[in-house]
Amino acid sequence: MTQIVVLPHSEYCPAGTVIETVPGTSICEALLENGVEIEHACDMVCACTTCHVIVREGLDSLNPPDDNEDDMLDRAWGLTSQSRLSCQAIVAQKDLVIEIPKYSINHAKENH
Repeated sequence: MTQIVVLPHSEYCPAGTVIETVPGTSICEALLENGVEIEHACDMVCACTTCHVIVREGLDSLNPPDDNEDDMLDRAWGLTSQSRLSCQAIVAQKDLVIEIPKYSINHAKENH
């Protein structure tokens, strides 16, 4: 099992949390399966940036982003060199520390 430390976010997990998931799962799926209701307006098909996360530790263990993800990330609020779309970032065996940005480009929350 791989551990994902989610840093505190005022809306999605105010106290932060630590979750465990199996390698091969996307960060988005792992968050949702463990009660962190991150936005994912496009239903995890890499067509929006609402599931944007910043990988503070363990970025090098994730699968590399493809051109489509890189293009989508250019639209993300608060983009950093450690940014990934959580629906495209596949967990490996190295533990991760992630931050969910304070804002997204989504003006209205989706009800997933």
